[in-house]
Amino acid sequence: MGQIDPDSPVPKYFQLRELLLDLIEAGDLPLDAAIPSERDLSQRYGLSRMTVRQAIDHLVSEGRLHRVPGKGTFVARPKIEMPLRLSSFTEDMRQRGMKPGAIDLDRRVMRASAHLARELGIQPGDDVHFVERLRTADGEPMAIERSHIPVALAPGLLDVDLTDRSLYELLEQRHGIVMDSGELTIEAGIADPVDAEQLNLKRGSAALLFQRRGFALGTCVEYAVSTFRADRYQLRTALEIPRGSGQRP
Repeated sequence: MGQIDPDSPVPKYFQLRELLLDLIEAGDLPLDAAIPSERDLSQRYGLSRMTVRQAIDHLVSEGRLHRVPGKGTFVARPKIEMPLRLSSFTEDMRQRGMKPGAIDLDRRVMRASAHLARELGIQPGDDVHFVERLRTADGEPMAIERSHIPVALAPGLLDVDLTDRSLYELLEQRHGIVMDSGELTIEAGIADPVDAEQLNLKRGSAALLFQRRGFALGTCVEYAVSTFRADRYQLRTALEIPRGSGQRP
């Protein structure tokens, strides 16, 4: 067990945060384990309850701990790193050793608005498949995906049951469409009340809002608008300095 250094310039709450993270990452505080109470931590490290609460609040806001009213504070499931590449939710979860799931929320044919037509590269009024699904991993709600696919590219798509199936795999197997490139925009936002309920989130919870276009041989096949749980995902990418720029970190 580490100790708090009273002479360190690092704030005491941050030192305690680091000590608790060390316990979590070393497995001394495993997944779903209750952490010691604020009183116990205060006595163990010689800190005020306010300082202990500040450290715990930071770990809760970072998604490393979660509170259960009337029961205590527990170690949260680790966040999933969001791949910044064109891949299906199903493929991504399988690679992580998790069981992907999909629950149909809505499916219908709609007429493309001017905005949707621009995104898909079609004419306003053209028929578009709309597929809205709740995506799960090991049974836990993770995201709501709303996909728009031109009917002309995938006729009869809505005749197929998409429960627990990969949309990308279906497009490849049934229609010979293989996604080979894409564009992705990610914004931080707030889950709307309906999405929050579906994702088992409190109203006003943070979310990652995705807009994605998928292409096959230069043709836009899918325009998707998705809401992902911000408490279960984190983004990671490599940073490089352009060659010959002369810049230094």
